[in-house]
Amino acid sequence: MPRWSVFLGVVLLVLKMSAQSPHGEAFKIDCSACHLPDSWTAMKDPLGFSHDSTAMPLIGVHARIDCRSCHTSIRFDVKPASDCIACHADVHAMTVGNDCARCHTPQTWLVDEIPELHEQNGFPLIGAHGNLSCVDCHSADNTLAFARLGNDCINCHRADFMATQSPNHTGSGFSTNCDECHDPMGTGWSTAFSNHDFFPLTGGHTIQDCAQCHTTGNFSDASPACSSCHMTDYSSSTDPNHTAAGFSTDCATCHTTGPGWNASFDHNITDFPLHGAHATTDCMQCHANGYAGTPTACSACHLNDYNSTTDPNHVTSGFSTDCATCHDETAWGNATFDHNSTGFPLHGTHTTTACIECHANGYAGTPTECSECHMDDYTATTDPNHAECAFGANCASCHDETSWDNSSFDHGNTGFVLHGAHLAASCNQCHANGFMGTPTTCSACHISDYNGTTDPNHAAAQFPTDCASCHDETNWGNATFDHDQDYFPIYSGQHDNEWSTCAECHTNPSNYSVFTCVDCHEHNNQNSVNDDHNGVNGYSYNSAACYNCHPDGTH
Repeated sequence: MPRWSVFLGVVLLVLKMSAQSPHGEAFKIDCSACHLPDSWTAMKDPLGFSHDSTAMPLIGVHARIDCRSCHTSIRFDVKPASDCIACHADVHAMTVGNDCARCHTPQTWLVDEIPELHEQNGFPLIGAHGNLSCVDCHSADNTLAFARLGNDCINCHRADFMATQSPNHTGSGFSTNCDECHDPMGTGWSTAFSNHDFFPLTGGHTIQDCAQCHTTGNFSDASPACSSCHMTDYSSSTDPNHTAAGFSTDCATCHTTGPGWNASFDHNITDFPLHGAHATTDCMQCHANGYAGTPTACSACHLNDYNSTTDPNHVTSGFSTDCATCHDETAWGNATFDHNSTGFPLHGTHTTTACIECHANGYAGTPTECSECHMDDYTATTDPNHAECAFGANCASCHDETSWDNSSFDHGNTGFVLHGAHLAASCNQCHANGFMGTPTTCSACHISDYNGTTDPNHAAAQFPTDCASCHDETNWGNATFDHDQDYFPIYSGQHDNEWSTCAECHTNPSNYSVFTCVDCHEHNNQNSVNDDHNGVNGYSYNSAACYNCHPDGTH
């Protein structure tokens, strides 16, 4: 008898005895969903009940197993546990958890996605790890127990690490993280991969034989200093001799890691940066005696140039041996000299004058007096004749540095300041006899004017020869004569408006010192005048006597 029939027989027996559903009071599904009307034991195929309506749809192997495999009683209103572990024994001894579905499917217990599962667990099975059996790493007595080992290399490879002698990983202090040097994608321990970032292996350092640098077998004691490997190269170098030159033993100061010891040196980091022609000069031209203590003074390299130069002769001229005073570093021909930094700055035509015109006898001690260069000009000048005039030899007193014609003379610095018509007069009008000792009296230039004047006749009138007494310096016609103040009041007092011409008093036009009083007044009766002045001390019947007693013109 089939086991399903036995099961139904039991069910029917129970129903007969209890007249109730053997599946539990809470199980409300219509019996016809699963049973046929002919007999309780006759079941529908397929059943009218779908397990998909529950929390556990039946797929794969679960769809083919007997109900009693999970439902140990026929009471279907009591739900069995849905955890895998409720039905399936944990053959992994709880090393991977109790959720079978993490690795297994309802179709089969076999696992085909071990690499993917391992990647999810943080340790992808790549390279040599992909060909290993599980028990190669999970080596517990229970071959189905996969206790977590940890993802660090050393968890599996400690014995390899400790046993390695070439090189000795322990003695060299190597990292226990194998993939720093070994390629996890490789199939063995041999590797060309090494993280040498602490000392980049570039250029000539790209070597395959580690022992070239790691000579002791201990990879932790190798020094990154250049001299630790290259001291022999340093000591044997003769072009230049590194030891004698006192070069640094740090090769990287001048050399790159490229093959062939390609050297370069940044001279700009020294106290003597290279510019112009110095930048293309061969090192030995300056460092013929070595590189240590090389002087930076121009004369250290260029004294021969200095001594042999004749245009101009630097030695006899007493030039400074500091070439940079006049020359730049591009070419000797680019010489300049700032004359303004000396006691004789150049202006005007001096700026375009050839050096040799002033420095014919050399550059040292060249005098700065005008006469040292211009004495010939001074003595040859005739308009005016400087020598005869005894002009000063300091040309700058009258001339500027632009042109000889731009001469000027500040007469205000002399004892005779020029005003009015004197400003327009030519120098020779006063200095016809020279410029030295020229008198400043008016008569020295104007005695002819004085003597030739007849209105009035200055000489006859015995006018003073000091023209300024009456005249200003603008025009002869601007003459003034203070007759009232200096001689006799004729513009004030009793004589005001009592005369018309000078001749009324000055009867001798050629001599203004001769004057008459008695001709103008009514004193023509001498006897009467005598009587009027009887007893007057000093009285005399003449004009001079009148003036002596009546100087203010009063009677």
